[in-house]
Amino acid sequence: MILVDTHAHLHFGRFSSDVDDVVERFKREGGKYLINIGINVEDSEKALKTARKYGFKAAVGVHPHDSKSVPKNYIERLEELAKDKNVVAIGEIGLDYYRNLSPKEVQKKVFIEQIELAEALKKPLIIHVRQAYEDVYEILSSVDLPDPPGVIHAFSADLDWALKFIKLGFMLGIGGTVTYPKNEKLRNVVKGVGIDSILTETDCPYLPPQPFRGRRNEPLYVKYVLEKISDLLNISVEEAGKKILNNAMEVFG
Repeated sequence: MILVDTHAHLHFGRFSSDVDDVVERFKREGGKYLINIGINVEDSEKALKTARKYGFKAAVGVHPHDSKSVPKNYIERLEELAKDKNVVAIGEIGLDYYRNLSPKEVQKKVFIEQIELAEALKKPLIIHVRQAYEDVYEILSSVDLPDPPGVIHAFSADLDWALKFIKLGFMLGIGGTVTYPKNEKLRNVVKGVGIDSILTETDCPYLPPQPFRGRRNEPLYVKYVLEKISDLLNISVEEAGKKILNNAMEVFG
């Protein structure tokens, strides 16, 4: 089985006591590719350090929740981090109107500035969007994007939205929520877009698959996502894993 986790936070505190074991389990069971994701400038430094240690890739960026707290030179600091050979994307960035921990206009400003950085550096985007699909789509449709554009992380909208973002060139990040019994909408998205537009992810330590709900998520559990996708698309787990690895390589290198 080939396992690909394009969205992890292994440097977060919930892994502080056993991250070595977590990584070893993932690699032992077929883990071939993992991107460790930052959520602000300081956190991106930690994400990159962890990625280097374990031979993984990293993404650097400012999450919408942290938009209100960016230092004046945050773009310059992200640019410096992004020069590292292990940094394959700018993220996670985007808009989150569910919690609104930063004002909407501040979120938009910081989002656009980071898109511009990504386009200048020719690095794809890892985009967080929650209850803000219209505004995210409007922004992405009106600015210059890197090529390839990147991935919509933890995709949670319907098939119509999925097809709109795919038309812009984006992949869809599919995680543990596809295994939740009531999430037929996301399963319909997987069936509607097919394997060519999908990347697997965990968002660990968050959003564990159904067998582990209420517990900490970890990269190994991406296998439950892969199994569900292969079942929905009626292809073997081996074939699905190989294709998703190829998808990841096409987007992130």
